[in-house]
Amino acid sequence: MIGSLESIVLDCHYPAGLAHFYAAVLGGEVDRPDPRWELDEEWSTVHTPGGTVLAFQRVEDYRPPMWPDPAHPQQFHLDVAVTDLDVAEERVLALGAVRKDAETDFRVYLDPAGHPFCLVRQKP
Repeated sequence: MIGSLESIVLDCHYPAGLAHFYAAVLGGEVDRPDPRWELDEEWSTVHTPGGTVLAFQRVEDYRPPMWPDPAHPQQFHLDVAVTDLDVAEERVLALGAVRKDAETDFRVYLDPAGHPFCLVRQKP
């Protein structure tokens, strides 16, 4: 092992807004003080209940991916395991997500900054 995952960082226009979106989807604490970084208008975080840290950094000329267009690759995506796809969909849409596609065991959405993420049926 060379290192350990410190955080997953997403570019966006508005870091605090996207942090609150993902905290509502995944749970966790927005902008918890952490000696590893400073929190300001340029940087916001979510410490999730499972220990993963999502970080959001402001990019002035941010251009979102255009899933599934390979000319504008998705750059990353998160799979969020849920027990009920319909209930989870209703909640993420209420938070500002946009539905892009649906399959049998997963559904694709865009977060408020245009990053794709999937709701996936939790396996027993």
